Amino acid sequence: MDLMAGLKDFCPWNEQERRDQEAMLRLLESGQAAWGREDPAHWTASAWVASPDRRQVLMAYHNLYGSWAWLGGHADGERDLLSAALREVREESGLEEVRPVSPEIYSLEILTVDGHEKRGRYVSSHLHLNVTFLLEADPAAPVRCKPDENSRVGWFGLEEAVAASTEPWFQARIYTKLNGKLAGFPPVR
Repeated sequence: MDLMAGLKDFCPWNEQERRDQEAMLRLLESGQAAWGREDPAHWTASAWVASPDRRQVLMAYHNLYGSWAWLGGHADGERDLLSAALREVREESGLEEVRPVSPEIYSLEILTVDGHEKRGRYVSSHLHLNVTFLLEADPAAPVRCKPDENSRVGWFGLEEAVAASTEPWFQARIYTKLNGKLAGFPPVR
């Protein structure tokens, strides 16, 4: 997917997405958004992984944040963010069978990341220009954690997923929104 076209075609669900879409387009058009991690604002890809019946979502307990969270990560040079989201879900959960519900962008977020230590090195505060995709997987499929990033992976009911996060902003602004948007994607029977 061409990111510029995907961003322009994206229909924002709320004010947060509208404003973040505008900012992402400005950064992309001006060349100020990096595909790697070297600049303070760079592209990331996340996934809201739902069960086929849309009653559960997959989350991982992220060691860095000490919270249950969605799956995803840095583009690391990959310009196809859907491919990056699929890669990250497979790496972080061990799922082998995961598929896009749609190839279109599901959600947009500009996320602040405070400075932190990672693998013994300091990482400066930065922005994730995050593109989220709706993916689907079977909750009966085996999952496993990725010990250098997360300590647990599991399926949650929609409200349970929001409550499992210990990050209030993500609970209110991200996970509740992602669950609300699921209504537009009927369950697979």
